[in-house]
Amino acid sequence: MPGDVLIYIIDDDEAVRNSLSLLLDAYGFMVRTFASAQEFLAAASSLRVSIVISDIRMPEMDGLELQQRLIELRLSFPLVLMTGDGDVPLAVQAMKAGALDFVEKPFAADAILKVATAASERLAERADEESLTATVSSRLAGLTPREREVLEGLLAGLPNKSIAYDLAISPRTVEIHRARVMDKMGAHSLPELVQLSLAAGMRPRQSR
Repeated sequence: MPGDVLIYIIDDDEAVRNSLSLLLDAYGFMVRTFASAQEFLAAASSLRVSIVISDIRMPEMDGLELQQRLIELRLSFPLVLMTGDGDVPLAVQAMKAGALDFVEKPFAADAILKVATAASERLAERADEESLTATVSSRLAGLTPREREVLEGLLAGLPNKSIAYDLAISPRTVEIHRARVMDKMGAHSLPELVQLSLAAGMRPRQSR
């Protein structure tokens, strides 16, 4: 996995950038370094979304400000912060805002490698989740308006007869639409259908 993962290192200390770059490169990660948060942000929109390991204490713009700017720009780079003495509360604050992890300086090589590996695994999981969401959303878009109404009834936990009553159609017609929905969504059971639909952002409708 490391060979496929790109890590952006942001630190105003050249020695830290170089040592981290050498370490991660030796472990198989691809690495690109930046001397400041501003330098990274200037390039961020054109960069491949991947892991950012940033110092929390930097001049002009620190790690927390960087995180906030990424959120404002809707750039979803997974963020790991490097912290010094007394920075743990700030790191916890960053994690509450969505940062993946933090590592305390001075850190041993195995500590940063462990954090980088965990972050790369989370990045892969997120890519899988986004792929699934896109696939299911595409399937959802292929439903007819009536099939979608039946699906909404199923998500609300309604039996076929109640869905039929709400939609003013026969229970048999509901069964036909339900079977078509299952087929189009690629679901083999009702629980799987519910999971797929929720993954695509669907929510139960209110019965009349």
